[in-house]
Amino acid sequence: MSKKKLKSDINIPNAISPKRIIWVLLVLLVLMIALIGHVAVLQFVQGEKLQNLATSQQTLTKTISAKRGNIYDSTGEVLAISYYTDKVYLNPEDLDQSNKELVAQGISDILGLDYNELLSKINSSTNRFLVASDVEQDAITKLREWNSEQSKNKIKTGISIESSQSRSYPHGSLASTVIGFVGADNQGSYGIEKSWNSLLSGTAGKSVSLKKADQSEIVNSNETYIAAENGYDVTLTIDYNIQGIIEKYLAEAVEEYKCESGISIAMDPSTGKILAMADYPSFDCNSKDTPNSRLAQKWDTLSTEEKNTELLRMWTPKAVTDTYEPGSIFKVITSAIALEENIIDTDTVCFECTGSYLVDGEKRPIKCHKYPSSHGKQSLRNALENSCNPAFIDLGLKIGANLSYKYYEAFGFFDKTGISLSGEPKSGIFYDVNEIKPHELGTMSFGQRFTITPLQMITAASAIANDGVLVQPQIVDKITNVDTGEITTFKTQEVRQVVSKDTADKVASMMESVVTEGTGLRVKKDIPNMSGYSVGGKTGTSEPINGSTDGYIASFLAISPVENTKIVLLVILDTPGEGVNHNGGQIAAPTAGKMLSEILPYMGIESGNKDDLTNTNISEEDLY
Repeated sequence: MSKKKLKSDINIPNAISPKRIIWVLLVLLVLMIALIGHVAVLQFVQGEKLQNLATSQQTLTKTISAKRGNIYDSTGEVLAISYYTDKVYLNPEDLDQSNKELVAQGISDILGLDYNELLSKINSSTNRFLVASDVEQDAITKLREWNSEQSKNKIKTGISIESSQSRSYPHGSLASTVIGFVGADNQGSYGIEKSWNSLLSGTAGKSVSLKKADQSEIVNSNETYIAAENGYDVTLTIDYNIQGIIEKYLAEAVEEYKCESGISIAMDPSTGKILAMADYPSFDCNSKDTPNSRLAQKWDTLSTEEKNTELLRMWTPKAVTDTYEPGSIFKVITSAIALEENIIDTDTVCFECTGSYLVDGEKRPIKCHKYPSSHGKQSLRNALENSCNPAFIDLGLKIGANLSYKYYEAFGFFDKTGISLSGEPKSGIFYDVNEIKPHELGTMSFGQRFTITPLQMITAASAIANDGVLVQPQIVDKITNVDTGEITTFKTQEVRQVVSKDTADKVASMMESVVTEGTGLRVKKDIPNMSGYSVGGKTGTSEPINGSTDGYIASFLAISPVENTKIVLLVILDTPGEGVNHNGGQIAAPTAGKMLSEILPYMGIESGNKDDLTNTNISEEDLY
């Protein structure tokens, strides 16, 4: 049997070579690896981002604003309040060209706007803009109904209505530099509004629900709701009645005596509570960008930068932020130091005023305000009554720099007071203790050539009125969680015992003599209702340094009653006008008297109903 040989060269049509198959498989493998890699990147690298993006496209998140807390005075009077209001916005990009006139006419008719102005803005704007704010509810209702009618006719209006909060200050300029204001973002910018912003502003909430492709909410979809935490109400220590009295007479004094400005503070010495704190001129919290009467006089001459600087200055609580030379009211501090250290007593004659004092090593003497006359022989009480600089220079030199600075620190002049208002400087401005010469030490004894804040001065004086105990000044009395009703009250913070009660009583007694027999006579003289009230005080007249453009500063410090003091009052009048008497006893003392004549009866402090002025023949020139 024969075998047939098979041919190996038979041609097979359209056969794919093994090499091509390998290349195709390699390409497919690469594509598969790339696909797996891309999937891995999407899953593990970009997964969270993409998931969030998908969620945002499928959900509608609405912010629920927290209501800003109110600010009250100590009697419950509202000083700042928030209320909800509606704002109307318009997006021209959502309008058809043929509908612009219709929309402008509809909105202007309902909201009482100028049609031509609105149409012009629609035609010239490409971005969403604010049409009107603080719109009354009746107008909002009409606008919503009109907008709904246009929607039924498939007319796009581009209108959106948003609820927001507005801030109102019912008493306008009352305590404006203390209260401050909020900015466009409803966040505090100055005063209490800024310092306590975190509590006043609260925490916003939100709601999350499903939305359609056209971005509208799906009704009855599952919704996540996080309630807003409303801001705390803040109650101040300020009494708006006392604040109003002080502001009234401070404004009168600044205008009558043609001063550049004025500052006044009233404080309860036993608690540190600020009963009133005033600047004049001030501003209206409801129109913070409107210059006050003084600033308006030069407003048009200022550059934009200068206007901004002046507005910042206008808003500042200057009783807290500004430093000044306290002048002779500081003599109560020097007296307290000397008495506490047993360097002197109150009524032993140990000074002799010749009209001037020549400090060792100096060529020019420091003059008494009575120069070329003199006060002659005096006790410490007499020297305080007469506000005699030579006597206090002598006393300051006896105390010495190191001992003086020890008490300055104890009285709080080297530190912030700790009041809860921003802008307080770290310290007063003093010479380095190692560089003080006898001349500087002498002038410092009567309150010149160093600076402190008005708040530091009244806080130190309150320590004397509080049996020698320094307390931290307090401007906020309590805060209230409006959601829970929980109230947090702030207690008195005692800092330290600076001088003994015995020393404090002696200084207070001498301050009473200043009012009944000395330079403080006009705090009672010729002021109705002041006769018989127990008042102590000290006048101050700070002189400008040679070559300085600064003016005189007239001041008066008062305590009442002298025993168991309920109020310490400081009045500062900056730069009395030309031709006006610049002495504290002449202009600041009667201003304080007018304030006290209304404040003391309001506080329920009784008058002795007797004339207790014993030196009514003192000359006007001696009311320094």
